[in-house]
Amino acid sequence: MHTTLISATELKQLLDSATPVRVYDCSADLMNPGAGREQYQAEHIPGASHVSLDEHLSDKAHPDRASGGRHPLPSRERFAAWLGRSGLTSPATQVVVYDRQGANYCGRLWWMLKWCGHEAVAVLDGGWAAWVAAGGVAESGPGPAPPAEAPAYPLSPARAATANTTRLVQQMGSPDLTLLDARAAARFRGEVEPLDPVAGHIPGALNRPFTENLGPDGRFKPASALRVEFEQLLAGRDPASVVHHCGSGVSAIPNLLAMEVAGLGRTALYPGSWSEWCNTPGAPCARG
Repeated sequence: MHTTLISATELKQLLDSATPVRVYDCSADLMNPGAGREQYQAEHIPGASHVSLDEHLSDKAHPDRASGGRHPLPSRERFAAWLGRSGLTSPATQVVVYDRQGANYCGRLWWMLKWCGHEAVAVLDGGWAAWVAAGGVAESGPGPAPPAEAPAYPLSPARAATANTTRLVQQMGSPDLTLLDARAAARFRGEVEPLDPVAGHIPGALNRPFTENLGPDGRFKPASALRVEFEQLLAGRDPASVVHHCGSGVSAIPNLLAMEVAGLGRTALYPGSWSEWCNTPGAPCARG
C-alpha cells in the first residue's frame, strides 16, 4: 500500500499489474478555473479521471459544508457520494493523485481521502512531468462521463485531523499549538494580498512556503532533508502541535505531506485558513 508518495516507475508497475488502482488528475489554476480541465483533456495518464478544485474538492453552495474560507470543504457525505460516482467504492483500492503544479492541488484530494478514512492514497512524486520523464504513455480527450447514480464511498473514521477558528483563537499562545503557514513569504508578511480582503498572517504563525518541499527536479526532497528543515523551523516545538494553513486550505497540504514523509507524523489542517480567519470578527491579524 502506498500512503504518501509513489514514483512514476512504481505507478507504471501498479497499472501493469492486477492491483485495483484509481488515478485522479487534479491539475488546476486559481487564476484560470478552466485551465486544469484543458490540461487534462490535452494529455493525461491513461484511465485517469479529472478532478476540479472548485466542483469536487470545494463546496460553496450547500449549508452543510465542513469549513469556511474561499474553498470550503464539502461535507464528508457529499464528498463520498462524488467519490462513488467517480468510480471509487472500496477502501482497498489504491488511489494515486497528481497534478502539474508541484502537488499543490492533488494534495487536497490526498488529504480529503484520508479525511474520509481512505488510507491507500499516494501523491505521484513529480507529478505529470515525472510521468512523462519515466516514459509513461498519455491519452487525451474529455474522459468518461460519471454516472448519475452510483454507490457512495463507504465512509470510515477520519485519518486526518482538522482545526477550526474557534479552537485556534482559544489556543493562541499555547505551547500546544504551532501554526505553520504555507503561503509565499511576501503574502505571509502582508506585503501583497492578491486573493483575500486582508493582508498579513495569524499572530505567532511560522512561515514555510510549500514550494520549499520540492527539489529542482520537482520531486519531494529526501525524507532526511525534509526532517532537518522542519526540525530547524520548529526549533524544539512538538511536531504533534502543528496545524497547517495557507490561504484557503489547499497549498498547506504539501507541508503536511512533507512532514509525514519526513517521519514527523500526520499533523492537523486548518481548512478555512487565512481566508476564513481574516473574515472572522475579532480574530487578530499580524504583519511583518
